[in-house]
Amino acid sequence: MKVILLENVKRIGSIGEVIDVKRGFARNFLIANKKALYASKENIKQVEKIKADLSKKDNEKKKEASLIAEQINGKDYSVKKLSTENNELYGSVKPTEISKLIFETNKIEIKPSMIQPVEEIKALGKFKVKISLHSEVDAEITISVSSADTIQ
Repeated sequence: MKVILLENVKRIGSIGEVIDVKRGFARNFLIANKKALYASKENIKQVEKIKADLSKKDNEKKKEASLIAEQINGKDYSVKKLSTENNELYGSVKPTEISKLIFETNKIEIKPSMIQPVEEIKALGKFKVKISLHSEVDAEITISVSSADTIQ
């Protein structure tokens, strides 16, 4: 299915580009999240007219994302979780928890969908977490997991 992108999408394409994607991806993600339109002749003409506005909005989003990246990039956040005596956690540290932790510490709101742990956080120690703030702006933080209490 051919669609026209309304914003830059990582690993897919850039604004105004007509791309061919699978029908489900187009309907359920791109069009549902207003990231794309069906590639009809009318829509192509319409996107050509508003392409400058879309680029301007994208640049503003990119500036906001880079400001947030400057504030959180390289920071270290610590979490206390219940663990067993062999340093494994009961459960794991999820992106929603990391999002709340960043909000409590820095008052910056980051959607859990933007947070991508390099590996699943299921043990004590330090873990790198990548945060995708914009299609061209990424930040990396460290999550230090320490033991709250051990349960025998």
